[in-house]
Amino acid sequence: MTSFSELGSPSPGSTAWRALLALAVVFVLLATTGWTAMRNQRGSDGPLAAELTAWRKGHLPAVAGGGSLGGRALPDPSGPPRRLARFLGSLTATQRDRLARRYPLVVGNMNGAPVELRYRANRIALAQARDAERKRMHDGGLTPLGRQDAGRRMHRYEELLSGGRQILAFDPTGSGRAAEVFGDLEHAARVSVVVPGVDTDILSFEKPGRAYSAVAGMARALYNAERVVDPRGKNAVIAWADYTSPSGIGMDAATGRLAAQGALRLRALVNGLPELTRVSLMCHSYGSVVCGVAARDLAPKVTDIAVAGSPGMRADHASDLGTSARVWAMRDSGDWIQDIPHVELGGLGHGADPVSSGFGARVLSADGAQGHAGYFVPGTTSLDNFARVGVGSLRSVSCADGDSCRTGLS
Repeated sequence: MTSFSELGSPSPGSTAWRALLALAVVFVLLATTGWTAMRNQRGSDGPLAAELTAWRKGHLPAVAGGGSLGGRALPDPSGPPRRLARFLGSLTATQRDRLARRYPLVVGNMNGAPVELRYRANRIALAQARDAERKRMHDGGLTPLGRQDAGRRMHRYEELLSGGRQILAFDPTGSGRAAEVFGDLEHAARVSVVVPGVDTDILSFEKPGRAYSAVAGMARALYNAERVVDPRGKNAVIAWADYTSPSGIGMDAATGRLAAQGALRLRALVNGLPELTRVSLMCHSYGSVVCGVAARDLAPKVTDIAVAGSPGMRADHASDLGTSARVWAMRDSGDWIQDIPHVELGGLGHGADPVSSGFGARVLSADGAQGHAGYFVPGTTSLDNFARVGVGSLRSVSCADGDSCRTGLS
């Protein structure tokens, strides 16, 4: 199917045709999902909000030998990562440990905190959340569906606690958010961040039956592929499900509201990574909308943005993203996303097709991907391309057409 971005300069007739198609999409979405596709958020308040309130009222715990440090007001946990790193670096190990135990969700989600401290804090927070859900499983005031949901969450938290997993972010509020690290993030020279699309939450963070369609499986596969391409490289991969994604293919998926919120969180993650680290964003489906919105204000450490199965990046051209990062795009020939209207009209839709010739991205081969959810399956050219971008082996990527995507690379 030819995308709208490939039709050239619009005539009045083609503009009307675009509007009609966009309105048709609106009517279909309204008929099938209503104005919003709301997932079960179980309220916006939760343990993280309570901890943040307590943190803002709290003071640094005093310890023996702590001198004048005890009693200091705690800094804004959403402040600049460097400032937070300096604050935490000024503390004793005992004081940092006490903060992690007293405010595990705050410390576990704090960009600028040492990664090992975040891992430790999130293990505490996960254990607390697991115990809370175990109690809810036997709460007679809940419906059978509510108790079943509590059981699923309890088992998910147990899985995230198992095997020494490195949980970089965790929030059980609503549908839940998380981020997991594969590799040694503290000493990594290159970091790849996998940004997933719709229907990503704590319960879909991993899918045993369809491992590579869930963000944890995507990131694990990418990390293994990067190690094959660059066995001696200091690489790490982050499975980043730390934003509220749209629930289903509804109105939220057709607009940029959640992408804008996610972009703020993505920039904060990047800003919290070491300055000398080179970062690549690997963005799938609606995740590419998040990356497109975030692109303009991303730190220069982001060298590459690669999108797969993208509905658009809320831009008409790669240059409109306002980033110095190289922009890569790929799409499997059997991906249904190619059939959506690549337009933006009154806030609906996400703009030009990133794999179209007029967009200006470097178009990679997606051979073997087999549809919208198959880009991170081991053995595919799409995963190999992601891995080569992630480790900086750009001259060896496979282009969709000849060697055009490698033109001008140093």
